[in-house]
Amino acid sequence: MIPIRTEMIVRRTPLANYAIIGANVLAYLVFDMAGSDSLVAFKHQNLMLNAGWPSLYQFFSYQFLHEGIAHLGGNMLFLWVFGNSVNAKMGDWTYFLFYLAAGVFAGWTFAFGHSAQLVGASGAIAGVTTAYLALFPRSRVTVLYFFFFIGFFEMPATVLIVLKIIVWDNIIAPGMQGAGAVAVEAHLGGYGFGFVAAMVMLLVRAIPRDHFDALSLLDRWNRRRAFRSAMDDPAARRAAEFGRVARDAASSAKIDSAEGAKLDRITDLRRRIGEALDRGDAEAGASLYEELTTVDHSQCLPQRQQLDVARTFYAGGRFPQAAGAFDRFVACYPNGPESQEVRLLLGIIYARDLQQYAVAEKHLESTLEKLGSSDRRAQCLKWLDIVRQALGKPATDA
Repeated sequence: MIPIRTEMIVRRTPLANYAIIGANVLAYLVFDMAGSDSLVAFKHQNLMLNAGWPSLYQFFSYQFLHEGIAHLGGNMLFLWVFGNSVNAKMGDWTYFLFYLAAGVFAGWTFAFGHSAQLVGASGAIAGVTTAYLALFPRSRVTVLYFFFFIGFFEMPATVLIVLKIIVWDNIIAPGMQGAGAVAVEAHLGGYGFGFVAAMVMLLVRAIPRDHFDALSLLDRWNRRRAFRSAMDDPAARRAAEFGRVARDAASSAKIDSAEGAKLDRITDLRRRIGEALDRGDAEAGASLYEELTTVDHSQCLPQRQQLDVARTFYAGGRFPQAAGAFDRFVACYPNGPESQEVRLLLGIIYARDLQQYAVAEKHLESTLEKLGSSDRRAQCLKWLDIVRQALGKPATDA
């Protein structure tokens, strides 16, 4: 089974991944296809990772060398399928450094227990593969299969990466057939590094978060588990079912105390958001706003602050967060001087960036007749036609 594409839409050109693929292909052309005997000897003696007595630079150079066109082609296919989405999510420099670090860790893992030579991008690509798993665990992958017949089918990325690529290809099959020339330890080291590093970057917000990365899914699972555990208590079930009438005086006092602490937390966060925006630190204000909405999703800032936070999310490409902040603005300030412009922008975000066409149509229709500028009306009509075409509806009369 060979993965050939994922369902993730790459919205930012993955320049770093293109450059890495190009460097691998160029190295093969220079040292293997067009190289003289002296170049081939130089590659084997100096550029491969000599695990028994490695030089520091070899932990980097070995990642761009291959032993045959099939070795190169298989690695580049996996790097293309999974690397483009990871690159677009991380950004070019972060992805490039992550890729090199994964290769270094994979090489170190191999060298720890071997004295042979190591060559190939497989360890670094293993890190990219499990980083994809951490960032897009619910996506699906189209797979080409050969088994009497040739065909295609889709399967969850988690099943393909964990069961097929990691467990079967690197643990079960080598144990049955003998590992041969495959550096299984390097692969496993790359897999471990890629997943852990991606999860840590999500945790510290070094890369953008969304509702579907592995960390968010784990958080929601833990909340459901905690809720089920809490509901095992009969008193908690009565409280959830009947509200305050089911609580005794002691529990009411505890709840009142918790509600007071929540109000204090909200007040503190709103103050800190205002201070961050006043000193020009929009990113800090946006991060605090996300924390505020986890405490109370109905919170709305003053008009200018709410807009500043929403625009910060939008400028950073965090479109789900931007849509939520702009939605909160129009809900709180439906007659504000910028409300119609914001509704137009919301319609475009939901159509272009989130593909939620029904929601986009609602915003675009509600603002069409209220836009004063002819240019804005034309822009609104253009996106309304795009949305209705996507929904299978007739175009709008001009």
